[in-house]
Amino acid sequence: RSVRNGRSAIIREGISAPPERRTPMPEIGDTAPDFTLQEDFDTKVSLSDFRGKKVLIFFHPFSYTEICEGEICELRDDGSLQRDDLEVLNIACDGWPIRQAYKMHVNGNGRWLSDFWPHGEVSKAYGVFDDDWGTCMRGTFLIDEDGVITHKLVNMGIADRRDQSVYAEWLA
Repeated sequence: RSVRNGRSAIIREGISAPPERRTPMPEIGDTAPDFTLQEDFDTKVSLSDFRGKKVLIFFHPFSYTEICEGEICELRDDGSLQRDDLEVLNIACDGWPIRQAYKMHVNGNGRWLSDFWPHGEVSKAYGVFDDDWGTCMRGTFLIDEDGVITHKLVNMGIADRRDQSVYAEWLA
């Protein structure tokens, strides 16, 4: 874990493509890569829509899988994330109809966005796309009101849960 000026980065490697085969990950203090993703049939969401608010970007590999569901339910049940000054963007490489059905299945919070096409483009911009698995890995980025990355927690192991207890610390 590295901490600088009250900002933190936690990166864990696991069963995934080696780092040299992945897109570089933005650093703490970098402006977060902007994006626009499909939420549902007629709604697209851009990161820049939320300037002036903090944004928690939560990437996960697969819908309807045990580890992802556990993490998503933990995210849903974390009271520290229920704030007016925070937007949660839950992103995976599934198509938008799957994203919305899964959101209803787990009674998920926040916005559920599809990084399906162009496949994994946003996950690649954040350095969490894994070519071997063809999906994003587990990455969480906290973006401040000015669009700057203040914290990140990335776990590049497909079967390794994140320690999500840090989110409350990040927002304190």
